[in-house]
Amino acid sequence: MTAINPNMKSMVDEKGELPYYAWPGGYPIFYITKDNGVLCPKCANMALKEKLTGDKDDPQWYIIAMDVNWESEDLYCDHCNEHIISAYGNDE
Repeated sequence: MTAINPNMKSMVDEKGELPYYAWPGGYPIFYITKDNGVLCPKCANMALKEKLTGDKDDPQWYIIAMDVNWESEDLYCDHCNEHIISAYGNDE
């Protein structure tokens, strides 16, 4: 099994990836790490594939939760600095 926080295992799909969008609705998802960092789905999946997500002693990669970016227009991935679009903000 892929190394990940046991509470997040149910989120991994049959291809071994975390979702990019919430279903139903297609809302943009981001992931929260143990040190309160933010990861875009691309970086969260990279960390999952590289087996970085299961080490409780490495809080920058230990994913503890996911959420939908409802309105923040200033949410960026802490790893790659990619803008995480919001569901209802004025992102252009």
